[in-house]
Amino acid sequence: MSAGNQKNGGDKPKEAAVWPEVERAECLARGAALKWASGVFCRPEHLERLSQYKKRESQRTASIHTRLKSMVQSYLEGVGWGLEQLREARDELREVSLTLKEAGLESDGNTDCLASLEKLREVSVDHRQLFTTVSNLPRLYAIRSMVLETERLVESRRLLEAHARLMDLERWQDDILWQLHGAAGTAGGSLSSEDTELVAKYFSGVGQLVDALGKELWAVVSSSLALARQNPTPFVSAVRIVEREEALDRALLAERGGGGRPLPAGRPRCWKACFFQVLEEAVSARFRSVSYLHTRGPGLAGHLSALQHAVMADLATVRHLLEHCVPPHYQLTAAYLRASHRCLQTHLAQVSSWDLESGEIFAVLNWVLHIYNSPDMMGHPELVTELDRSQLGPLISIEGVEQLQSKYVQSVRKSVSEWMHKALQVELQDWQRDQEPDSDHEGFYHTSLPTIITQMLEENARVALMIGESLRDQTIQMGLYEVENLLNRFREALVEYGKEHRRDPTNNKNKFYLHYLLASISNCIILKKSTESLQQQQLSRFSGMFSRTPPNPLAALDRAVRRACRLVMDQLLLELQPFLPGLLTRPWLVQGDPVPKLCSVLESHLDLYGRVRPPCRQRLQEEAQWLMVVEYVRALMQKKLVCRSSEERRQLAQQMILDDQLLREVFHSLVSLPEVNPLALLPVLADFIRLKDPGMLTLEVSGLAAKYPDISEEHVSVLLDVRGDVSRDIRWAVLDLLEQSAPPLPAGYRPIFTDILVPPSTLAFCLPTAKCA
Repeated sequence: MSAGNQKNGGDKPKEAAVWPEVERAECLARGAALKWASGVFCRPEHLERLSQYKKRESQRTASIHTRLKSMVQSYLEGVGWGLEQLREARDELREVSLTLKEAGLESDGNTDCLASLEKLREVSVDHRQLFTTVSNLPRLYAIRSMVLETERLVESRRLLEAHARLMDLERWQDDILWQLHGAAGTAGGSLSSEDTELVAKYFSGVGQLVDALGKELWAVVSSSLALARQNPTPFVSAVRIVEREEALDRALLAERGGGGRPLPAGRPRCWKACFFQVLEEAVSARFRSVSYLHTRGPGLAGHLSALQHAVMADLATVRHLLEHCVPPHYQLTAAYLRASHRCLQTHLAQVSSWDLESGEIFAVLNWVLHIYNSPDMMGHPELVTELDRSQLGPLISIEGVEQLQSKYVQSVRKSVSEWMHKALQVELQDWQRDQEPDSDHEGFYHTSLPTIITQMLEENARVALMIGESLRDQTIQMGLYEVENLLNRFREALVEYGKEHRRDPTNNKNKFYLHYLLASISNCIILKKSTESLQQQQLSRFSGMFSRTPPNPLAALDRAVRRACRLVMDQLLLELQPFLPGLLTRPWLVQGDPVPKLCSVLESHLDLYGRVRPPCRQRLQEEAQWLMVVEYVRALMQKKLVCRSSEERRQLAQQMILDDQLLREVFHSLVSLPEVNPLALLPVLADFIRLKDPGMLTLEVSGLAAKYPDISEEHVSVLLDVRGDVSRDIRWAVLDLLEQSAPPLPAGYRPIFTDILVPPSTLAFCLPTAKCA
């Protein structure tokens, strides 16, 4: 037993060396068993169930052994069946090998019979060639006469008969070549070039017939529109011939794909594709004769209208006549639509490259964007179902349309600039007229300038809107630029007009100078309303066609209005100037002159200001009021009247109050009073001068500075000098208080003393006494 164990023990390492997986599996199994046992029997009381676990594991092991035995038995049965099949196959192969060996021996014995078969093959080839020659002799003799007959049929346009004869000739030629090719293949060779040249010589007229027939055929197709209205029979014959050729092409291609005959020379002809190509060339021929000179100016619109009618007439002919002459799969109407569209694209590209004027560009854009796609043309309900227009694409690309629109705007801009220049020249001539400007139904002065400009811009915008909103915006944008340029030139003209008037104010030509200034202001207000209306029509604030900043005509309008108002005020000052030196003098204190004369001048001016459209009417009235007060205070600052007593101060203050009342009566018609009424300054200055107690001047100056924070020490010093009773101490106290309490100017406050310069004081020469020191 020990020997047996040793033997078994000695075989184990050998088995493990042969099958190392067995040893690894056994180790894994032992490890798993130990792990399971350590988990189940972790306590002594668990050992009571050991017999149960042992019995269950023995049953499981027996079940596994049974399944393994049945599996191994089925594998062994399959291997036995396979071995039996291999034995049967080996026996069959042995029998086949013996049979092939016997056949080989018999074939080697029959080599002598091949020589006699070779002679028989040669005789057969010769017989076949002779038979082919004899059978084709009638055809060969008839070729010349058939060619001449076919030529006569082609010339007389009996196309169907000519094509039938041509098909016979081609079939004879193909049969002869195929027979020669078959004979050469049977003889173990290929068709020689001599045979090919001989056949080509016999059938030399066939190729010319094909060309002649094709020429006549395409002539019929190219004139199909005219033939359809007279006699569509030739066109029907041409379509039938095209269909025959297409069927022949398909049959020959099928034979070639099946390993049969090779394709004859010139096949496939693809006459259906040629049919549509000739049709497109016939359509394009209508546009080739158009020249640049014949379509200039108004002729271009007429040419496009003629194109519309011609295309629609041709389409009606195709749909109602030609469509019934072709098979449905031709879709002739759709083909004609595509051909017409491509030809129109080419033609309009040529037209767009010309140097066109604005009217011509408008005609092209309107035709391309609106007429072509309208129900009168391609948008016709019966044509929409024939073809999807999205497949055609636009007549002119988006870039081309943008270029045309840009050219249109530039052309219109040139015209608008010229018209505005002429309108400005007419305006300058109107300023020299010896009569008042025209008045509208409301009594406001005006000239023809704003009406011309407004109508021109609105008409251009209306015409551009007929093309599209984009072109309308670009046209308005261009118009706003030109209005801005016009207003800048207009302002410069106003400046020159004012200089010319100042050089010679008494010139009779300038008798209505002020009236035309006021008319210019009203014109600017009218232009402002028109400009705002145009800006509201725009969809986009700024178009990319201009490389500079957006136009700002309203700013130019404001500059022109301010310049005109300044010239009006200069004219008012010029007319007031003769009476201003008499203000605040001794004669004025006694007699009250010249304030009534000043009021008379102001009243005449204010009456004229009423002929100006609001809001500039109120602005002029306010400026006149402001100017009068400034000149009044400026006269006071000149110290032409220095009071010597309290009675003179009372008289001075009283006269200033009377002047204030007169001026208020003149300006009582102001529709809206300004936030700071300049006339309120005169009573304040009168109270300052009338004050009896000089000690109260500090408080009075404090109130004056609070109301008018722009008053300076020089202004207060002059007022103190006019009083004539202010001591040096009070003066220093007042001026020191003013210097310390100088408040900043509030927002929206319009300075009044800033515009009034205090004349420099002139010190009298005196000896250096102790008092002066």
